[in-house]
Amino acid sequence: MYTHNGEEIFVIDGHIHLWDASEENIVHEGGEQFIQCFYDYHTAFTPEEEQWDMETYRKYGQERMVEDLFRDGATDMGIFQPTYLSDFYDEGFNTTDQNAELAERYPERFVLNGSFDPRDGEEGMAHLERLDDDYDLQGVKLYTAEWRGDSKGWRLDSDEAFEFLERCAELGIENIHAHKGPTIRPLNRDAFDVADIDDAASSFPNLNFIVEHVGLPRLDDFCWIAAQEPNVYGGLAVAAPMAGTRPRKFGEIMGELLFWLGEDRIIYGSDYALWEPDWLIPTLLDAELTPDQRDEYGVELTTDVMKKVMGENVAELYDIDIEAKKEALRTDELSQQFDLADQYDAAAD
Repeated sequence: MYTHNGEEIFVIDGHIHLWDASEENIVHEGGEQFIQCFYDYHTAFTPEEEQWDMETYRKYGQERMVEDLFRDGATDMGIFQPTYLSDFYDEGFNTTDQNAELAERYPERFVLNGSFDPRDGEEGMAHLERLDDDYDLQGVKLYTAEWRGDSKGWRLDSDEAFEFLERCAELGIENIHAHKGPTIRPLNRDAFDVADIDDAASSFPNLNFIVEHVGLPRLDDFCWIAAQEPNVYGGLAVAAPMAGTRPRKFGEIMGELLFWLGEDRIIYGSDYALWEPDWLIPTLLDAELTPDQRDEYGVELTTDVMKKVMGENVAELYDIDIEAKKEALRTDELSQQFDLADQYDAAAD
């Protein structure tokens, strides 16, 4: 756990990846363009002394991920958000089955999400059902700009997508994470547009729609939609590192989110391995709104607010009892391996 202003904060990273962009896994030039664009985001927002070399960034592996998140990064739990990109990468960029290796090895530390693509039709529905059978899914990650042959994207408000959302509701897969943020080469920017969230959220009020990257660069559109739809949440991946490199912009983003959504519908995500939690978490928690921003939005980044953002809000969505989880983490394998048990000692009192 991370201690801020003398208070312990239970951190659940709502957006993590374990990817493979090694050259041998790339089968389309888009795969190389994609990882190079990811790396551009990494260097643009990461302090120079924390930047990775490109070869490490391509495929960092399970052990480094575990160390970065839990030993060095003050993260308590992480939620896997798969991104298949199977037209670009032979074995996929990061898939649910690949992520499951770590999630099953450290079950107290990871939440495993699935995915679907309505363009896959009956085969895609069978895939979703198989993932749920194997892993008892609570959420899915959707990548509406992913290429499939000649198709360069799909919409969440299409009839085909609604069939999959209906099936998610039937299966109890309640958390729908949609990438709605900056484009990544060579994907189509418009295929990440946030507008299709509106009808989907209205049509499925029993599902939670977590808009990853809070719609950037369409923050206004996202906030107006989320203000109307109480089942729409904002994921801070991509916005979070701006706390260090673009503090006024970060203050503007948080001010808008707190004004329109309130403190209960904002979720922290590092987007690991785009950014590492060892520097990102303290940077985020040290962030402040300017006096002008506090006056304009009527909000502040208090410790109580940030406790919700950093873990409590996503715990509510995923039915995670934080106090019970602390007790479980005292004796899990990673607490023993990294000497972390004393962080959770209060749970035993």
